[in-house]
Amino acid sequence: MDDDAPALAGAIVYHAKTLCDQVDTLWRLLNQVSIPVAELTDTRNQNKATFSTESMARLYIYKTIHDLTQCELANRLANRPALLKGFGMTRPPTQQNISYAWGQFSEQTIDTLEAAAREILLEAHDHGSKVVELARRHGFGEFDSGRAGNRIYEDEQILDLFANTCLTQGSAHSEGEAGWFLDENDVCDDSTFLRVIKQFAMPSDQDLPKPLQEYSIEDVVAFTEEFQEALMDSFDAATENVLSTIRYEDPFDDRHVVAAIDFTHVPYHVWPWIDKERKIPKADYPPIVSGYKNDGEIKYGYTFATITIVGNDVPIILGIESVKERSAWEPEDAPADSKADVVDRLLETAQQHVNLDEVFLNRGFYSNEVYATIHDRGLVYMTPVPKYEGDYESIAKIKSKNGVDAAVKHDIPFAIDGELHHTAEFLYVPATDEEAAGNYAVFVTNRDHVALDEIMHVANSYSRRWDIENQYKSVKAFLPKTSSKDYRVRLFSFTFATLLYNLWRLTDYLVKVGMGRDIRSPPVVTARTFVRAVGRYLREGG
Repeated sequence: MDDDAPALAGAIVYHAKTLCDQVDTLWRLLNQVSIPVAELTDTRNQNKATFSTESMARLYIYKTIHDLTQCELANRLANRPALLKGFGMTRPPTQQNISYAWGQFSEQTIDTLEAAAREILLEAHDHGSKVVELARRHGFGEFDSGRAGNRIYEDEQILDLFANTCLTQGSAHSEGEAGWFLDENDVCDDSTFLRVIKQFAMPSDQDLPKPLQEYSIEDVVAFTEEFQEALMDSFDAATENVLSTIRYEDPFDDRHVVAAIDFTHVPYHVWPWIDKERKIPKADYPPIVSGYKNDGEIKYGYTFATITIVGNDVPIILGIESVKERSAWEPEDAPADSKADVVDRLLETAQQHVNLDEVFLNRGFYSNEVYATIHDRGLVYMTPVPKYEGDYESIAKIKSKNGVDAAVKHDIPFAIDGELHHTAEFLYVPATDEEAAGNYAVFVTNRDHVALDEIMHVANSYSRRWDIENQYKSVKAFLPKTSSKDYRVRLFSFTFATLLYNLWRLTDYLVKVGMGRDIRSPPVVTARTFVRAVGRYLREGG
């Protein structure tokens, strides 16, 4: 290596170190790090060079860090305008442009850039926990228990402890027991832990004089709405923090933002009946628990609805709704949420964060009221529908036409209170499940007049909704264990697990941006890796 190369590389790395405290990703660091152009040797005629020495030097560092070939680099620049802009280039260089420019760099210049690339990469790895801390700060800081200032344990300590229970799928008891056994002064006992968790879900000016399960169903439902509002204020603020970070990189550049709405259940493994045949339910059974079918088997659990960005964008959960369903063991006049109201509240929340264009739902949401709610918001909806006898007749007609494997019914009326609200399209497409009746799937959408040659494209777009199925698996992997009947604990647990999911997605997104990878490529930071990183931060950083 040339004698001057270490000093020049050191100057680049020194500035990179200062930037590590100001930027969140390696990509932003490479955009902003200072390059000592006057000390580099480029024998090209600068008056005729299309790409500056600074741009090509910065490009060389980028190529070295990411271990790219010249061909791979040229292709990446050609396909990613944001990357090109970051290097100060108005058009993508060809592989020949890159090869020629670097061929005119002196040996000292090449040595300098390679040394700088190695040191910058090491520096970025040393600051790798910064991304985790950024995510943690964006999420945890928005939760406030409203306790007095003389409290022994700060909210941040409680949330760190709760995060650890999520990451290890432990419980309040196990964490408190471990703190006592290890003589860790910053770990509270389990009763204190659960008490503060309940306070996170309470309005700051309210308290319950007796256990929640001792109140009537109507009171519990009313309280639940207040718990939901208190927690969602915190969750919404954290979500906006996440989206603000993402917007910096403009991931919504396709200008067609799609969301998916769905229900999920968190199991409650307790039988609701004293005597089912005589219809005698347990008096203290949690009123928010309902029955649901899973693989044909009746199970019991808490129901939550979410709305999630899907498609070509970062899969962030924008909103959560606690759902009260009426169960067979409850009085007939027990309160229950309508699906249309749940969908409306989720859309209201989501549209405060992003400009939505389209909504996907599963067939469980098939109702005129749900569709009217979405249509009234100026959004496109799409969902599979249950098949009726008339649909089988339509499918038979499709099959009778040679060469035609899809069909559409135009202007199907949807009415509310006996009056026409809007019209929609019914699409008939070959089913992917060969056992499906008629081997055809039926979809409904309020798009304007779907043409025959558009049917398959429109129907195939619905497959993007499956992101939400993977999302629920990840969220549930973060849920801690609890036997509490208090819904505040259950609601907080699901909300916080959802927040951790969003923070994982944010972390993976920032790392992808730093590496120049496609947003929707497979995770660079897996959920398991994120769990380990957060756990390590909690142990080391406190």
